[in-house]
Amino acid sequence: MVHMFLNGGGMKGGNLHHLIGGAPFLGPATTLPIYRLHSVPLDGVSDDHPALQTAPEGGGAAITGELYDIDLVVLRTSLLPAEPPDLELGVVGLADGTEAFGMRLRDDWADLPGLVDITAHGSWRAYSASKAGTP
Repeated sequence: MVHMFLNGGGMKGGNLHHLIGGAPFLGPATTLPIYRLHSVPLDGVSDDHPALQTAPEGGGAAITGELYDIDLVVLRTSLLPAEPPDLELGVVGLADGTEAFGMRLRDDWADLPGLVDITAHGSWRAYSASKAGTP
């Protein structure tokens, strides 16, 4: 089992949540304030999914998500194959001083046209709610 920080479709209620195989929910989690959060377009769909990216020195913020204890087999065979091509598995620093696996924007996708910086929202859920007009 490994700790996995989820901040998109893998979270409760998300379109990929079923892929984490009933992994135990460890609670809400927040990253260190060293990341930018982007909304990524994919295959002509704007706002397809979020992507974390390490920010340039001093340009980051804390991003909120959820922490799960995921079986490595489930991670390898279920969740990772469903992730979009612009994301890769990496290590994410958490505000409590620990680290967890998490999906991060690949460096070679950083200049993707249509990438929208949504860091100011603090989370994918907050951004999605703002787009839907809900508080």
